[in-house]
Amino acid sequence: MLRRDPTRTGFTPAWRLTAGWVLGLALCGFALANALEGVLEVRSAYVNVDKGVFLLYARIEYPESPAIREALRDGITLTFDLDARVDRDRRYWFNAAIVDVTLRRELTYHAVSDRYVVRDTKSGDQNTFATLDEALSYLGRVDAYPIVVEPQLDGGNYNISVRAGVRRGHLSASMRAILFWTDDWARVSEWYTWSLPV
Repeated sequence: MLRRDPTRTGFTPAWRLTAGWVLGLALCGFALANALEGVLEVRSAYVNVDKGVFLLYARIEYPESPAIREALRDGITLTFDLDARVDRDRRYWFNAAIVDVTLRRELTYHAVSDRYVVRDTKSGDQNTFATLDEALSYLGRVDAYPIVVEPQLDGGNYNISVRAGVRRGHLSASMRAILFWTDDWARVSEWYTWSLPV
């Protein structure tokens, strides 16, 4: 009959190494999940009319933390959305939605050039920045974004609402393996609403 050595705990070095990796990856995932903490709000917004086109101007403050910087450097793409909605007031019924548009831009880190890249997903235009602060400042300024044209408004009272959002975009293959269980890395601000001058 074989006897067990009382000095051994039953955990092999390979098992300890595996447990260490799993624990480390879990802690990395929890750190990434808290990366979007901080201020996320639309500070100001207004529209100007130019040749019958209503142009949106907005200032947004996005969260910034060392965890966001590390996540970008690890290959995570962040998507920044600005949702704009124009509704017509109705007296005895729900407001009628006239326009619902989204300005979507992605922020990535390019390791070779050591630059942060902001790309407009619709037009494909790109801008690069030396620091994360500069990239977030650029993302927080929206100037002359067309949201509605005058013929779409047929009289009455209208409200415009704007909100900002940040969410995790594309992941590298290695990060997909690490963060396969989480899909809640997203935040949106409160709606910023005002009456639209017609």
